[in-house]
Amino acid sequence: MFHETLDSFPKDFLWGAASAAYQIEGAFDADGKGPSIWDEFTKIPGKTFEGTNGDVAIDHYHRYKEDVKLMADMGLKAYRFSVSWSRILPEGEGVVNEAGLQFYEDLVDELIKNGVEPVLTLYHWDLPLALQEKYNGWESRETIKAFKQYCELLFERLGKKVTYWVTFNEQNVFTSMGYRWESHPPNVSDTKRLFEANHIINLANAEAINLFKEMVPEGKIGPSFGYGPVYPLTSDPSDVLAAENAHDFNNAWWLDIYCKGKYPVTTFKRLKRMGIAPTVLPEDEELLKSAKPDFLGINYYHGGTVKQNKLENPTENEETNKQFSSTDPYLMQPKDEQSQSPEVPMFQSTENPSLEKTDWGWEIDPVGFRVALRQVFARYDLPLFVTENGLGALDELTKEEEIHDDYRIAYLENHISEMKKSISDGVDMIGYCAWSFTDLLSWLNGYKKRYGFVYVNRTETDEKDMKRIPKKSFYWYKELIENNGKNIN
Repeated sequence: MFHETLDSFPKDFLWGAASAAYQIEGAFDADGKGPSIWDEFTKIPGKTFEGTNGDVAIDHYHRYKEDVKLMADMGLKAYRFSVSWSRILPEGEGVVNEAGLQFYEDLVDELIKNGVEPVLTLYHWDLPLALQEKYNGWESRETIKAFKQYCELLFERLGKKVTYWVTFNEQNVFTSMGYRWESHPPNVSDTKRLFEANHIINLANAEAINLFKEMVPEGKIGPSFGYGPVYPLTSDPSDVLAAENAHDFNNAWWLDIYCKGKYPVTTFKRLKRMGIAPTVLPEDEELLKSAKPDFLGINYYHGGTVKQNKLENPTENEETNKQFSSTDPYLMQPKDEQSQSPEVPMFQSTENPSLEKTDWGWEIDPVGFRVALRQVFARYDLPLFVTENGLGALDELTKEEEIHDDYRIAYLENHISEMKKSISDGVDMIGYCAWSFTDLLSWLNGYKKRYGFVYVNRTETDEKDMKRIPKKSFYWYKELIENNGKNIN
């Protein structure tokens, strides 16, 4: 849709930036903190780039006042951070670590003092290790009870100070990476366990929302989802159908539960036929339908492109091996192995020939951002809060201690422009949190993959002085905030 002029951003639009506890805090065992599953996972040889971990990270735990001062200098309106569950409850449940609670209250107070709206994420992937060992983590309903205790502590302590709360960050990512691809903890490759654990997390999300509505009636809460629009490779109706299947599998499977309290029929039927659907009890259905988020957090980096599934439309190589020879890994799998790939009969992913990529192979698609916001708002009719969007790049520090990240500015400007167009289209937007405020530990990619507005002087092998150095993008975003995106076209 073409607009001759674009609507302005709302006057109270929350221009922000984001982070996650494990990626920035460090102080992994300080002041009574217990270990998380990431503290253990990153010590497994070969799991992270050059063996990097978050033991020290960028030492935000000890330098939070310095970091908040930089936020104030930038004019940041909001800062989204996550709480480390095991810093509050070292065993995941039971005895409370007051020092951990005090740290987050001090952080919130410092943000408010500096005019920055705190946006608190309850779970950003770092489950207490004790719960993984005692209950098998998210595969047990006992973990829901522990999560409710954790939430209750934070709602009671910070409910009057924090308005915006995120329940789970990118549930679609941490469940798939952790229970299917063995690239996140708990380091499992079992699709049945993936869908069972995911269902229990859905129940925990619902319990947290309902508890929040009781304890913090003036606040706003919702999950944060890693959303990507799905394009058909061609106008062939079979590719269009594949895109519909992929959307159902990759997006609606989570968003329908959050917003409608039920799983999408098509994907659930597919999983049930394959024997890998989650166990849904009657009381689960009642709980899921009772929990209504106030907003949806959207993390956007890219979408995906698909074509008709390879069973109905084999590729050229597969056509020559249509007798199902061993060169076809999907068609030759035993039934139990084939069940590990439920998308195979639904669609197959492919590259989008129209898009460029980042240094890490992620497609760059600003228009897809507008598509995503339009789609989610139209389907679920909830205000949207962009909780992540950013560019990971190989930033270089000059001899003058400057970082000329014009490529990041271009990336963000193009995406923010499409967000402004979506507002002009009628999408109800709360705010935008770029990923990330400072450079941080990029989970599996160490410190080489930098996202921040602020450079942190350290490498994978050398902590150096961890000096904070604002990048060129810092000053660009500062100006954008000052004029409320007026110069974005």
